Amino acid sequence: MSEAGSPSGEENNGYHSTLDSGSQHDDAKSSSSLCSECSGTVSKSSSHSSVLVCDQCEKEHTEPVQHLSSLAGIWRKRTLFLKYRSRVDKQQQSKDSVYFRDGKRRIDFVLSYVEDKDDRKQERRKLYEANMQKAGLELELEDKSESEDGKTFFLKIHAPWEVLATYADVLKIKVPFKVNDIPENREIPVGWLFTPLRLPDHVMHPDPDYFTSSFDSNKHDFFLIEDKETFFPNSTRNRIVYYILSRCPYNKEDRLNKDKRGIKRLLNNGTYTSAFPLHDCRYWVKSRDPNCESERYSLYRYWARFFRFYKEQPLNLVRKYYGEKIGIYFAWLGFYTEMLFYAAVVGLICFIYGVATYDNTVWTKEICDKDIGGEIVMCPLCDKKCGFWKLNSTCNSTWQSHLFDNTATVFFAIFMGIWVTLFLEFWKRRQARLGYEWDLVDFEEEQQRLQLRPEYETKCTSRRLNRVTQEMEPYFPVTSKCARLCLSGATVLFWISLIIASIIGVIAYRLAVFAALASVMKDSPTNKLELVGSLITPQLATSVTASCINFVIIMLLNFLYERVAIWITDMEVPKTHVEYENKLTVKMFLFQFVNYYSSCFYVAFFKGKFVGYPGKYTYMFHISNLRNEECDPGGCLIELTTQLVIVMTGKQVWGNIQEALLPWLKNWWSSRNARSHPESLYSRWEQDYDLQNFSQFGLFYEYLEMVIQFGFITLFVASFPLAPLLALMNNILEVRVDAWKLTTQFRRPVAAKAHSIGAWDEILNLIAVFSVVTNAFIVAFTSDMIPRLVYFYAYHPGTELTMQGYVNNSLSVFKISQISTESTPDPGENPAWFNSSVITTCRYRDYRYPPGHEHEYSHTMQFWHILAAKMAFIIIMEHVVFVVKFFVAWLIPDVPSDVQARVKRERYLVQEYLHNYEVDKLKKQLNQKGEEGQCICPEIAATLSHHYKVS
Repeated sequence: MSEAGSPSGEENNGYHSTLDSGSQHDDAKSSSSLCSECSGTVSKSSSHSSVLVCDQCEKEHTEPVQHLSSLAGIWRKRTLFLKYRSRVDKQQQSKDSVYFRDGKRRIDFVLSYVEDKDDRKQERRKLYEANMQKAGLELELEDKSESEDGKTFFLKIHAPWEVLATYADVLKIKVPFKVNDIPENREIPVGWLFTPLRLPDHVMHPDPDYFTSSFDSNKHDFFLIEDKETFFPNSTRNRIVYYILSRCPYNKEDRLNKDKRGIKRLLNNGTYTSAFPLHDCRYWVKSRDPNCESERYSLYRYWARFFRFYKEQPLNLVRKYYGEKIGIYFAWLGFYTEMLFYAAVVGLICFIYGVATYDNTVWTKEICDKDIGGEIVMCPLCDKKCGFWKLNSTCNSTWQSHLFDNTATVFFAIFMGIWVTLFLEFWKRRQARLGYEWDLVDFEEEQQRLQLRPEYETKCTSRRLNRVTQEMEPYFPVTSKCARLCLSGATVLFWISLIIASIIGVIAYRLAVFAALASVMKDSPTNKLELVGSLITPQLATSVTASCINFVIIMLLNFLYERVAIWITDMEVPKTHVEYENKLTVKMFLFQFVNYYSSCFYVAFFKGKFVGYPGKYTYMFHISNLRNEECDPGGCLIELTTQLVIVMTGKQVWGNIQEALLPWLKNWWSSRNARSHPESLYSRWEQDYDLQNFSQFGLFYEYLEMVIQFGFITLFVASFPLAPLLALMNNILEVRVDAWKLTTQFRRPVAAKAHSIGAWDEILNLIAVFSVVTNAFIVAFTSDMIPRLVYFYAYHPGTELTMQGYVNNSLSVFKISQISTESTPDPGENPAWFNSSVITTCRYRDYRYPPGHEHEYSHTMQFWHILAAKMAFIIIMEHVVFVVKFFVAWLIPDVPSDVQARVKRERYLVQEYLHNYEVDKLKKQLNQKGEEGQCICPEIAATLSHHYKVS
């Protein structure tokens, strides 16, 4: 019962699908036929989509047109087209359907193409579709006259049972053979509290729980097959069809050209314009077909709406509809969001502690006190254009810095080191449970053995014997592989160098602009601005503008590098889909790591660390006149916080705009005409064709976005305890935005299997380890925590422990007359209160001996004590956190005990049921032979039965 599909796509009277015998196609295909309204002879109308209307009807409709404008004529033609379509539709089923015209065979995949005069494309389609039919697929064509634009053909593909069964055996797809008999013992204490968060059971568990085994086409009666048409879920059906399409050739059998195969190549060369499986219904309303599951509608109603943000996710339904790979992503994203809640609560408490203790901090009071900070004259922060200034001018930035630079910072840094370990360990357990529930326990071996990339098979000209399977397999020569890897590595290094160069450019901007802003703002013109005027300083203005410029550079380099990373990964020709994704993941993350985090690393670990002192400043590259930046007396932590907030928040906002707004606008524009059609005329394949394509990298970018965010909240969290709270709020929105766009704005992706989040798991572990080191260094070298503790316990005045005098102690003295001519402020740059005859010294942030001392301007002993304390703190914090991390990782098993028991139980049952099945089958064969008169001794049957039991 296969369909005859012609691929040639000639002019209007060319190829159309040949229907089964007995089925009738109502569409007019020739230039002369009968009009369905008046039985007159029809002629080809000039209206849209080449509608056939009889001369009499045409004359009746066109009579008034002579007195109308051309716009009215277009509207008349459109009305005639819809009227004709509505007459045809009365005798046929609704076009908003997922079935062939016979209403029985389900559409598993759709290919589209636009007719053109390229003979090569026509020949490719003809050969490709002929080979699809040889593979057992059934085809049905929708003529271009039935499409909205009048140019697009739609080829519908159906996989019959024989094809599904054959490839399910090849792909080792697991199917049910027995209802799960292990009782669920996962009762949650006070579970009634979580009732408002629950979804209906039919949404959370769309299918019963079964024991499963790999499908065997020779043992149909072993499995629970009630209806062959619904036995394989739609996601499995489209996965099998895509497997066939990706390996189907488009050349003749007598021409051995391995390059000419696969739907990807046909899409790339324009032979087909798109290839996609169908959504089962419109997302906002159930399908009228009672045989249609309307799972898309359920997903939209219970999952893909923002006001459902507090509800649990229907992961089983997501997996059933989209496949395991997308299901794993949403499971990970949901679990990550849940764990962020605890980090956000602790971070918020630390921030509240900083607000509550502001009035109790002695050093901030001293800086803001006009009798202390107001009397301390500070040395210029830049050459020529910066004048002398008073310490109390940094009162606001000191207060802002205290919100994040306080005792709670150390606690929160240690807490996040432990939190990230708990997150990763508990995710392993969650992943193991999902792996069992979704039949992914043995998937890794299957993936490596079966899922070779078609591109690898076509580009490998050499073959060798596989020692395991003893079969010939394609392989890449070592020399070719090494050459490709070297070129790939050189390309990645070049782009990373480009990022570093851009960061150096931003640093140069900071140095140049700070001097200009300091000169412009010396008379505080920003104070005239309401509310925020007093908060704007040259340091803050420079930091904010530099962060914004850096963010723009990051986005631009991302846009360019994404294409480069895909190109060099394709050039390496990875063997399997998993290997391809892992290679691309490493390249993209390495680049993104440098791109997003380099500016934060500069502020955290380099700014203000290599400044020198008045009279001997350090300059950028030692040859320019750009003096290295200094930190405020309050420290560089507040600037690191500013950098983190701008880059992190900007990325999240821009990401949501890209993910949600742009697809919606594109879909709105592409479907603006078709939306006015009646539902029965706007076909299911045209509705999906008007949606955006979900590319093979769609899920990759979602992971990348979240892992970059994970780096922000772990690597630099000591500088901004509210980062987890911002990430939590973003992710609550992110889950629903991703669900909404996937359900409503994108075509249905081809289902794919995945047993884990892949290479991202290793990347998360590396970030977790690295974050302990970065946070220890931030607390030690970027914040002022250690210098304050050293002063409090070792250098406080008097016998009582106190912080009084800390500000004066942390500032060194320099003689103004010793400042070099190159660094002396220009005339007019100093403020009006500065009198050089009265003020002879200035202060700067460092621990050096004063002028006149025998070790003038050398580091004091306190400096070395503070440095030793910082190194000791780093060593102690790292060891404490790492010990706790490894202990927690050892204490929490990766696989829950009940999952281990279930896996063992299922493997045992598979062996037992297969054994019993084979024994029963053998007994039936022996009995049948005995009934036919052949001599079969009962002892033989008993012996064979005993042999099977022993085995």
